[in-house]
Amino acid sequence: METVFSSLDEALSGLSIPSEIRGMLALIDVPYVSFDGEKCMGQLVIHTNLAKEVGLLFEELYIRKFPIHKMVPVAAYNWDDEASMAHNNTSAFNYRCIVDSDVLSNHSLGRAIDINPLQNPYHARNGNTYPPHAVHDSSVPGTLFADSDNVTLFKERGWTWLGDRENYKDYQHFEKV
Repeated sequence: METVFSSLDEALSGLSIPSEIRGMLALIDVPYVSFDGEKCMGQLVIHTNLAKEVGLLFEELYIRKFPIHKMVPVAAYNWDDEASMAHNNTSAFNYRCIVDSDVLSNHSLGRAIDINPLQNPYHARNGNTYPPHAVHDSSVPGTLFADSDNVTLFKERGWTWLGDRENYKDYQHFEKV
């Protein structure tokens, strides 16, 4: 059974997060279809200004039967992004820096979402793939790719998909700043 948090405070426990950022976050419950075709409920911690929109986006993915492996706040992984990705966890808020930098990620503001990391890996500047050994193959269910209806769904609402970048593609990552 997946971890279920009963409150935002619980979903943010175990990490020192500046109060001004904590005050901008909401815990939302969103529906999704598992890779087994089961109807599930997941949770995301997201910026309050994006909460309603993100709920609607994931309802549309649910209607389209776009499969998602798992969706729990990263607190369930003791704030370890690599562990969350290794379990193919779809997540949003994580107070952390961009890989190989000291710049806060948009995840730190609840303004980014990573979907199905094993199907949609991040190819970093350092040459590593996150999660390791993940392969981006558009024929595999749960994969995001250019011009797919699911990527277009986000982009039409003003989200940026980092799978569109020329270099260092991050297929799992959507952000809205």
